[in-house]
Amino acid sequence: MIEVRELKKSFGPQPILDGVSFSIAKGEALVIIGRSGGGKSVLLKHIIGLLQPDAGQVVIDGEDITRMNERELIRVRRKFGMVFQGAALFDSMNVAENVAFAFRRQKQFTESEIAHKVAEALDMVELPNVEHKRPSELSGGMRKRVGLARAIIYHPEIVLYDEPTTGLDPIVSDSIDRLIMRVTERLKVTTVVVTHDMRTARRVGHRIAMLHNKRIYVTGTPEDIFASADPVVRQFIDGVADP
Repeated sequence: MIEVRELKKSFGPQPILDGVSFSIAKGEALVIIGRSGGGKSVLLKHIIGLLQPDAGQVVIDGEDITRMNERELIRVRRKFGMVFQGAALFDSMNVAENVAFAFRRQKQFTESEIAHKVAEALDMVELPNVEHKRPSELSGGMRKRVGLARAIIYHPEIVLYDEPTTGLDPIVSDSIDRLIMRVTERLKVTTVVVTHDMRTARRVGHRIAMLHNKRIYVTGTPEDIFASADPVVRQFIDGVADP
């Protein structure tokens, strides 16, 4: 479903990605880990076509999006749902308006149809009957759930998560992990999760890829990665600073 080939990206003289390559099968959940500032979010923006690489390819369901114009990219982006780090909700809108934002702009559905789709999406993320609340009335975990509902209301083929559990306590983080796994399984979506949370990485990923020194350093199952004796992998998983 997703194939990244020898991707390179620099901002000015600073290289961020230098030959990143990996692939993700349809319906698979891949977790990308790596140090802060290492290029994980930049990589995510390339996958959805928000950034153009200096070299390399990003192939989505057989189509190289690096060669596309904006009109073609809009078509491919309809395959995606995106869950942002801070939920990225509109404070001036209630929950229902946030979740159905793109539907109302497209004007393809009646108000009744939109309301049904909103209720369905909120039910999947275990937030029934909150349609009329404002984001300011919600906890951090609830805002994350609304962001996820907005991402899945269109039944996308791919869902991208940027640090989905950042700023949440362990219990709420656990509930978000369970939701990610449920969405992956029930909707059969291809899932990409960028995270620093090792518990999330271990639970939600079918595979884990570690970005290190501007490349994919290692990939493997969670069992392989967490059992690794490689000092670079071990240092990151154990959270040990350089001596």
